[in-house]
Amino acid sequence: MLSRNRFGRTLAVGFGLLLGASLLQAAPASATTGAYDAEYTTHFTLWGHTVYRPVDLPENEDLPIVAWGNGACRADGTWFENILTEFASHGYLVIANGRPGGSGSTDAEMLTDAIDWAEGRNTSFFSEYRGHLDTDSIAVMGQSCGGLETYDVADDPRIDTTVIWNSGMFSDADPNRLDHLHAPIAYFTGGPSDIAYENALNDWDDLPSGLPAFMGHLDVGHYGTFEETDGGEYGQVGVAWLDWQLKGDQTAAQQFVGSNCGLCVDPDWDTDQKNL
Repeated sequence: MLSRNRFGRTLAVGFGLLLGASLLQAAPASATTGAYDAEYTTHFTLWGHTVYRPVDLPENEDLPIVAWGNGACRADGTWFENILTEFASHGYLVIANGRPGGSGSTDAEMLTDAIDWAEGRNTSFFSEYRGHLDTDSIAVMGQSCGGLETYDVADDPRIDTTVIWNSGMFSDADPNRLDHLHAPIAYFTGGPSDIAYENALNDWDDLPSGLPAFMGHLDVGHYGTFEETDGGEYGQVGVAWLDWQLKGDQTAAQQFVGSNCGLCVDPDWDTDQKNL
């Protein structure tokens, strides 16, 4: 288990309680395709992260939690703003490593901190999120270096699905390096021109026996479609995977399951699947 700066987190929570309310800085909502207007915010008790959420927390739907690691392990929580806002618009609380426009580096521990924070806010009397989060439905995902951070925390039993974007381990010398994975996993790469393409293929071959897994390659290179409006094709596919894995949406499952799955018959995608 990774060591954590519990003093820093406790101190931040204490200041938040003394102030008696959540301290939020909200960015204007972006255009998205989901049912909710969405925005990103920061929170005093999670200083090093950026939180994406519906502008108005829904009363009839608890929000599953998505923890996100940025490419290059870069501590800029708005670097992937388009796709993360898109996820939030479909009824998810997405917590990205790094503050808006931040600099420096992140680490895997920050993903665990995000999950811990969400669980705490869901039960705190001082939190507007109290009773609005589905803490039994949690995804962890990341792009490139953020995908490696995702691997590092994937043994957390609270995690219900893992998603690796344009990433894979640098070495496949140890065939047991992925034995800690326990939740259904999806890989999305940018095809053969993606520098992480071969890494992802090597990891795919060494997944634990019986682990449900999906692999999808879209020929868009290492940087994917993240910067496109609503995250582009990656945004649509990411929402479908989350809807299936965290909300049990069987229509969304049809994009990934079976020889005639939606992505399987799409000529733009090259796919593979195991144990689905």
